[in-house]
Parts: sequence; C-alpha cells; structure tokens
Amino acid sequence: MKLLVTGGAGFIGSNFVRHFLAEHPADSVIVLDKLTYAGRLESLQDLMTYERMDFVQGDIADQDVVRDALAGCDALINFAAESHVDRSIDEPGHFIQTEVYGTYVLLEAARDAGIGRYVQVSTDEVYGSIEQGSFTEQSPLDPSSPYSASKAGGDLLVSAYCHTYGMDAIVCRASNNYGPYQYPEKLIPLCVLNALHGDPLPVYGDGMQVRNWLHVSDHCRALDVVLRGGRAGETYNIGGPDELPNMDVVRTILRLTGRDESLIQSVKDRLGHDRRYSLSSEKTTADLGWTATVGFDEGIASTVEWYRDNAWWWEPIRSGEYRDYYQRQYGQELRS
Repeated sequence: MKLLVTGGAGFIGSNFVRHFLAEHPADSVIVLDKLTYAGRLESLQDLMTYERMDFVQGDIADQDVVRDALAGCDALINFAAESHVDRSIDEPGHFIQTEVYGTYVLLEAARDAGIGRYVQVSTDEVYGSIEQGSFTEQSPLDPSSPYSASKAGGDLLVSAYCHTYGMDAIVCRASNNYGPYQYPEKLIPLCVLNALHGDPLPVYGDGMQVRNWLHVSDHCRALDVVLRGGRAGETYNIGGPDELPNMDVVRTILRLTGRDESLIQSVKDRLGHDRRYSLSSEKTTADLGWTATVGFDEGIASTVEWYRDNAWWWEPIRSGEYRDYYQRQYGQELRS
C-alpha cells in the first residue's frame, strides 16, 4: 500500500506515520503537511531518511498540491486540522478553511484519482457534552465550539461523498489524545513542561471538566485496523480506557514531576467549555477487535518521561513565538 497521510507532521499524524512504517515494512507513505506552528518536521526527524517515506510541504486546501501528492497512492488518511479550541474561538475562519474546505478538496481529489480508501480522523467533540453515559456512533452531532463545528462539517462531507458518489470513506472519532510530540498548548504537555520549569499550571475554571483519555499509540493502532478492515460508509468511535477530571490529570503530573499543588493556578474558564466527554468504543471492538491497552497511569508516566528526555524537541517552542501566545492566553510569563 502507498498511503497519503495529510497532517503527518502533527502530533497524532507523526505518531501514526511512525507506527505504520514499523508495522508494514512493505508499504510506503507520502506525508503532506502545511507545517503551521503545530506541524513540525522535528516530529518526523528520525524518519526523514527512510526510503519508504516522502515529505511534501503544502496545504490540503490547495487543489494542485493535493492532486500531485495523491498521484499513485492507494489510500488517504486525513489528520490535517487546526485543533486547538481556544484558537478557534479567536480565529474561526482558519478552522473552517482547513476542516471544511480542505476536506472537500481532499475528497474531490480522492474521487478523481479513484483512491481505494479514505479515512477521516475526527474527534469526540463533534458530539458536544454529555452528563451521563457515553456517546455512540448513533449519537446526534451537537458541536459547541468553532473547532468542533468545523470538524463536524468535514465529517458530514465525508458521509455525503460516500452516500452520493459511492466513495470508500470512513470517519473515525477519538477521545482526547496524549503522548509524545504533542504541541504544548494542550493540557498535558503544557502542564508537564510548566511543572518541569516550576511555572504555574493554568487550569480552566474549577478543573472538573471530565475527559476520556486515550494514549496516542492506542489511537494509531485503531486507525491502522480501520484503514485495513473498516467498512465503507461507517463511523468508528475510538475511546480511551480512563475518564478523569482535568484537575486529577494536573495533580498526577505534579506528583510525577516532584512538584506540589501550589503551582496550580485557576484561570478564567473557556467560552462555551464542554463539561464532560465520554466515548463508547463498543462498535469498534465488536467489529474490528480493537481495544485500548495503555491505561492512564502507565501512559502519563511514559509521557512525562518523554518530555523530560526530549528537550531538543520542545525547547525551540518555549523559547520562540509560543511564549507570546502563552502570555496573551494566560497573562503570565514562561521561564526559559
């Protein structure tokens, strides 16, 4: 198989490329990535000399770039997205351009090229918040942020192309991912790096927003299974094994980094902040045999260790323009 991976220099995309090449030695990958702030060649640094991987810098909303990158490919998996809710509140147009129009461009190119399989990587946030129970693939979409609304728009386009044009397309919706190579605007890497530096750990509101945590390696395994064995036209939920409030996550990070809770700093809550996400993976397990294997205690310990050992990856971020963004967002300075 020759696979086009869009957004392959981002957090989940780069982890998937690494997984795919290791698990399938006869297959090859084309990575297409715009290299925005969160898409970084450093995340693929150990793979850049592989004969089975080629890299193309470009935007999924650019029809010519997508057509050329897709030439000769058998399948496409789309990770490309603007993904930070806070940024979507400030600049929703960028999210609509990438998540909706970019998905349209990919679908059109895949249809014209006769691509055998298209997998759309989405999020549990398209379902909105749930007080009790868990979302299934039949739950109605009820997005509550520009980010989740734009992701829902892309998902609906995929379903429409499958229904209207008979495309072999699948949507996967995963819960909150964590692990190596995650840009430190997200809760876990932000708090890990702040704790390592002795900086305050910003927590929105009361910190009791509940998330369903999924280690990125489990997500990559699930996507691989779906890519090869999923049924066209289906949606598959990929949920983590543990539900925890954000405050519990932060306290665990403090314990693992040897810091005390005096570093926790409550900040003004996010606009429209969803209270609880919970995703059922029963269908994915029953149909495809996938289950999550990395519990949160194991996964968070290995994640903290990775950031502790890989300053070469995150130091340019903390010392660069991210410092200005962080100060605007939380009203405080980062230590060098």
